[in-house]
Amino acid sequence: MSYKVAIRSFKTLSYLGSYKKIRDRPIRYYCAAVLGAGYVAYKEFKRNKAEMKELIYLKNYMAEPITPLHQLQKNQDDMKTQMELLIMRIQAEFCRALEKEEDEEAKFKVDRWTRKEGGGGITCVLQDGRVFEKAGVNISVVSGRLPPPAVQQMKSRGKNFESKELPFFAAGVSAVIHPRNPMVPTIHFNYRYFEVKDKNEVHWWFGGGTDLTPYYLNEEDAVHFHLTLKHACDTHDPSYYDRFKKWCDDYFTITHRGERRGVGGIFFDDVDSPDQDSAFSFVTSCAEAVIPSYIPLVKKHKDDAYGYHERQWQLLRRGRYVEFNLIYDRGTKFGLHTPEARYESILMSLPLNAKWEYMHEPLPNSAEEKLMKVLKEPRDWLNIEKPKSTAA
Repeated sequence: MSYKVAIRSFKTLSYLGSYKKIRDRPIRYYCAAVLGAGYVAYKEFKRNKAEMKELIYLKNYMAEPITPLHQLQKNQDDMKTQMELLIMRIQAEFCRALEKEEDEEAKFKVDRWTRKEGGGGITCVLQDGRVFEKAGVNISVVSGRLPPPAVQQMKSRGKNFESKELPFFAAGVSAVIHPRNPMVPTIHFNYRYFEVKDKNEVHWWFGGGTDLTPYYLNEEDAVHFHLTLKHACDTHDPSYYDRFKKWCDDYFTITHRGERRGVGGIFFDDVDSPDQDSAFSFVTSCAEAVIPSYIPLVKKHKDDAYGYHERQWQLLRRGRYVEFNLIYDRGTKFGLHTPEARYESILMSLPLNAKWEYMHEPLPNSAEEKLMKVLKEPRDWLNIEKPKSTAA
């Protein structure tokens, strides 16, 4: 950005009316102009970073944005634009980080799609890689009118809408990574922004989270994962991690099994405080924490040894993953209730392979049983819970 601005300023300076006078001046005048333009560009970049504003970098994205470029440029300060640019960036950065861990020939298939009612998305899927059996990273930017079932679902969360059908805007990024090696955990993350117009009032909020689903418990990995998320939360509010960690444990519960899907992370919804820019800044920090929370675990375990037994256990746990996503997951339900829903993208989170066995129980004192104990009783991985006081 600084280079382009500097060159543009240099050319402008060169073609001013008194070209001959300028041409005969010492080269230091030109150097001063270039340095001055670079300083201005740098200050502008720092200002945008301080304000957590997303900039448009078309060449870096996996595909063209969903919203036409001229609209994004015209409304760059609008939160709908800022969120679309954020999820475009996060998608591209995560896809490329995953590709670096794969063999050279393993690349994401990019599928840009649109919907008649408004908006569309970009679905990126990598299948049958050496490291990742199935990796999906999806963004969607959609608008239209919410049908009654979707409105009712929001009302069940305490949204007091008066209209039965509501104009809405939703933008989000979601990813689920199913590795081939059972020693590498699965990760899921989703960060989203909603706007709903009810009569003459616009309601907005953010939601999202990141969670980890290991097949074999590595306590060091769990601590690293949670500590990375805590750092992202603490930058904005020291109370966020505790609140959203508990919310995650409660949300990702497979109720009919009496167990959690994984070792948790953070999860939140309906965040609309302290103000829109601050909430967006928080979501940005969380989304940017995905790569440092997960990629080190992939590097650490992708070449670990495993056998038939570990693979079968992985497939059984993936069956649990499918059960949660199809029965309980709020995002899946919302997507299926949205008119002209794109089911391929909604069901992108499902693994390529899964397995169910009748009445399966892990062996006592096995590594599999060790994992199950944590899934049934969530742990404080960072030892920050206050000890419960006992009566004298």
